[in-house]
Amino acid sequence: MPDTLRIRNMVFHAYHGLLPEETRLGQRFEVDLELQMDLRAAGKADDPALTVDYAGAYALVAQIVTGPPFGLVEALAEAIAAAVGERYNAVESVLVRVRKPNPPVEGQFDGLEIQIERRIGR
Repeated sequence: MPDTLRIRNMVFHAYHGLLPEETRLGQRFEVDLELQMDLRAAGKADDPALTVDYAGAYALVAQIVTGPPFGLVEALAEAIAAAVGERYNAVESVLVRVRKPNPPVEGQFDGLEIQIERRIGR
């Protein structure tokens, strides 16, 4: 079973959504990233070159989330998963969660969350 590197609850202000006020005013987005890979060599050698640089992964997610808007959070999650898969060869699979804590929808609920998991084919 692969090991997991998690970056939890990254927070951004961005402009994704289908409603005009979402693309005009923007809103808070929260993102979790789980990268599955074999971390044994990095742990044994204490070598950062043998794992994923989580600051770099954060910057990659930030670039996508704060970049050009998507209508659907599903599309945003797919873009994040694809970019991570392209950048990091050691990653075997990526799980992405994107949350809108306060979507502009009538009703009371704790927000919207999309979760996708993609295997990285090499």
